[in-house]
Order: sequence, then C-alpha cells, then structure tokens
Amino acid sequence: MDQKTADVSFDSLLRIFTVPEGPDSTLTQIEAKLSQNLNHFLREHIVAEEKPLRDIEKDFSDPAIPEQPQFVSDHTQHLLDTLVSHSVHTSSPSFIGHMTSALPYFLMPLSKIMIALNQNLVKIETSKAFTPLERQVLGMLHRLIYSEKESFYSQWMHSANHSLGAFCSGGTIANITALWVARNNALKAEGDFSGVEKEGLFAAMMHHGYKGLAILVSERGHYSLKKAADVLGIGQKGLVAVKTDSNNRIVPEALKEKIVELKQQGIKPFAVVGVAGTTETGNIDPLRAIAEICAQEECHFHVDAAWGGATLMSNNHRHLLDGIELADSVTIDAHKQLYIPMGAGMVLFRSPEAMKSIEHHAQYILRKGSKDLGSHTLEGSRSGMAMLVYAAMHIISRPGYEMLIDQGIEKADYFANLIQQQADFELISQPELCLLTYRYVPKNVREALKLASPEQQDKIHQLLNELTKFIQKRQRETGRSFVSRTQLNPIQWALRDTIVFRVVLANPLTSKDVLTKVLEEQRQIATKVPSLINKLNEQCLAIQSAPQTTTSN
Repeated sequence: MDQKTADVSFDSLLRIFTVPEGPDSTLTQIEAKLSQNLNHFLREHIVAEEKPLRDIEKDFSDPAIPEQPQFVSDHTQHLLDTLVSHSVHTSSPSFIGHMTSALPYFLMPLSKIMIALNQNLVKIETSKAFTPLERQVLGMLHRLIYSEKESFYSQWMHSANHSLGAFCSGGTIANITALWVARNNALKAEGDFSGVEKEGLFAAMMHHGYKGLAILVSERGHYSLKKAADVLGIGQKGLVAVKTDSNNRIVPEALKEKIVELKQQGIKPFAVVGVAGTTETGNIDPLRAIAEICAQEECHFHVDAAWGGATLMSNNHRHLLDGIELADSVTIDAHKQLYIPMGAGMVLFRSPEAMKSIEHHAQYILRKGSKDLGSHTLEGSRSGMAMLVYAAMHIISRPGYEMLIDQGIEKADYFANLIQQQADFELISQPELCLLTYRYVPKNVREALKLASPEQQDKIHQLLNELTKFIQKRQRETGRSFVSRTQLNPIQWALRDTIVFRVVLANPLTSKDVLTKVLEEQRQIATKVPSLINKLNEQCLAIQSAPQTTTSN
C-alpha cells in the first residue's frame, strides 16, 4: 500500500495555521497524555538504555531543507522515535545530577496559552498586558530580596523611566546584565567624557587613568562570569579569583587583600560577585561581610543567586542568605528552584535608577517615556515566560515554595548522613542547600589512606578519580539513575584534584528509597571494573605491609 504524502499548496499551509488535528491523531493523543499524567508520558517515551551519541547524530545528519512536506502526525511520530525517546529524563526521581526538576502539571496547558499568544516582550505594542505582568513579577522578586515598603513599589514598579530588573533567558545573561550595569556606572559620564557606553572602553580607561578593570569572585564562581568579562571588554584575566575556605566560601580578608593589590597596580576593581549557592557544592559566600567591603571600596556588589535565591521563599532557611538585601544586584533563575521550564532567569537591582546606565532607545520602538521593557534588557525579542512565573507564584504560593525548599535541604541532610554511615563511601562536601558531593572509596582503601605517605596518597587518589569517572559514566549509560561529577580540591585531602559525584536534591519526587538505590547501583558498578579495584588493592597491600609511620595529609 502506497504511503500518503502531503501536498505543497497554500490551502494545505492554511490548514496547519487554522485547523486542529483530529481526535485520533498522534499529536492530539500526545496532548491528552501530557495533560493527564506528564511523568507517565515521559517514562513511557524516554528509553532507559542510552543510545550512543554517534548513533543519534545519524538521525540528524541531513542538512537539506525538505522539498516535500510531512503530515503533522507522521512528523510527530518521527520526533517521538528519534528525539523524545533519547532525551534526558530530567524529571525522573532517580536523575539527581541535574539542577532541572520535575515540573508542576499546570505549566503544560499554561505554556500552550503563552505560545499561542506569542507576545514579544521587547515592546508594549506586542505585549500590552504582559508588560505590566512582567513588571509585577520583577517587583515581587525584588520585594522578596529587598523588603522595601509598599510605597516603594507603588512609585517604581510601573515607572516608564525606571526598572527594578530584567527577565532573561537564564543566569548567564542575568550576570552579564548586572556587570554591564556595574561597568557603565563605574565609567559614567563626567565633564567632557560622555560615558563608556558612548566613547568605548579605551577612552574610558584613558579618562579615568586606569590600567585595567577587575571583577572579583570566589574560586567557585560560575563560568558565566568569564563570558561576562570577555563580552564587557575586561578580558578573562580581569576576572580575579579570591581564595575560598574549607567550606568553599570566599575569605573576606583575602578579598580585602586582593582589592588593595589591584589598586596598587592601577587596576579598578569595579565589582565583586558573591555566590549564593555555588554550582558545584551549593555553598553560600559570607554576603554581609562582602557587602561591607564593597561599601567601603565603592564597588558594585552583585550576588549570583541563580541557584540559591529561591531559598528566600523559606522563612526557615532564608537566614542562610543573610546580607543579600545589601547587594546592588541579584541573579535568580526561575527554571531552577522556582520549578519553571527552561529558560527563565532574572536580575534584580536594589536601585530603580541603576539600569539607566544601559538604557537604549530607538525611533520605531523603545521610545523615551514608553514602558517598553526592551530599553533595559540585553536581549531584544523575548517570550512571555514571566506569565509562567506569575502563575506558579500564585498557584504554589510562598508557603508552598517554602515546603519545596525545606524538603530539598532536609533530603540533602538525610543523604549526607546516609553516605557517612556507609563503610565504602566518603562525603566530600557537607550540604548547605540541597547540593552535596561524595565519592566511592572501598573500605580497605579508606583504611590504607590513613596510613599512606603523601606519595602513596597521590597514587590512590589518581586511581579513585578513574574509578569515580567510570562509575559515573556507566551509571549514566545504564539509564536507571544519574548523578553528575565535578572536580574539587578538598582541604581534607591537601587540595589534591579530586573527582567527586555531585547530586542536587530539589526534585520533590525523589524519595529516600531512591537515594539508597543510587548508592547500591554505584557499589555494584564498581565491581565491574576489576582492573582498577585490583590496582587499589595492590596499593593497600603495599601500604599495610610497609613499616608504619605517622603521616598527615
């Protein structure tokens, strides 16, 4: 039987703009399943066994735009077979290596409304109701951080000439925006100089007599800050790392010393970034201490709270971010612990005047005096993601978010304790939020490490790093569960490069039973690499048979 083919005609094109699929079509059935039980649909259509990337690439290797159209249902089936089935199951309770989580079901139909409206938030003409909604969402997050009085928001939230912040596609753009504002405010117009935004960085440096500019951040700062330094013309060498302590937090005294050192070199430290929830370990810098240093040095204080900012929703844990209210700007990602789909980031500014330093206008849009949001954003055309944040904050509410935040932190504490109870696992970083790191270390190896010389410890750590990488990769390929991995330099191991497992326990569907099974699976995988285990055992025997001397890390 010949397969029917779609024809190329204007009438056919009009149908896909105006006529919905029939009730028995593939697309209609998918829509129904997504609405009825999202997680069941994902479990049903995402395969457990990982297909090698090179094989997936074969399904997407034709560079030609088709000359023959496909029927909607036929192409939908193609997507199910080639794309959906091999996607990452980010909402799975056992996939605990990602910062993405399960999503509330109501976001599916609301996303459909958002897409159907297809508003463009760059200007008021294409986002009449969405513009005030987005301004309100920014006001709500601003109030969460800065706790200003109602009169403040009445005056500034909808002011045409001011902005409390900006919606972005994610934390990277939010951080760039914050540091863009900081740079322009540091090199603003004065006298005959009309500002860095008009005259450029070279002219600005000449005018102020600076040999360079610097952004200071802890050693655990996010990689997006390197992009910011590059884009803003400061150069990646202008992103200066500051020493961290055993808890991965910036050391205030080291920050002071670094600022003095830069100034002596004629370099202007115009911004300091405090991290509220490091990507690798979830730790929070001493924000209040940093704020005090920034106030003394007249530096812009930005807090990258892309991950940890949502903790402010919890009255039980918001004290962990003490001092964030002193920041000049704050980044928060809604697609992390506000449980919004990718990508929805925000940057908030304490002063409604701050963003004037990056204000842009045009004749056909973004006119002076208009309420066009694009006049204060790095991105131009944007979708109305603020609608989903607005809906979630009303449907979940602050107490609901508090419960989500609290359960994540409690689960991380539980998992940390569970790891410490195991004879063959080692906790590397204690959780502060809902992130932690650990690794698999056989019991005999743990005992041998206590007796080993520094040189012997080096050899064992190299083998453990290989073992950790093997376990993580095999666990990912098997597809039953997933943890990520990263490299740390723990003080307890003399700052050696240490490959560790990293987990994020934000998914409310992840149970304690799942966490136990993750450890069991890792333990079983370790037995499937006898060559590494044998080498570790050989090292242990050599240490145990040698004359014993007291060693230290």
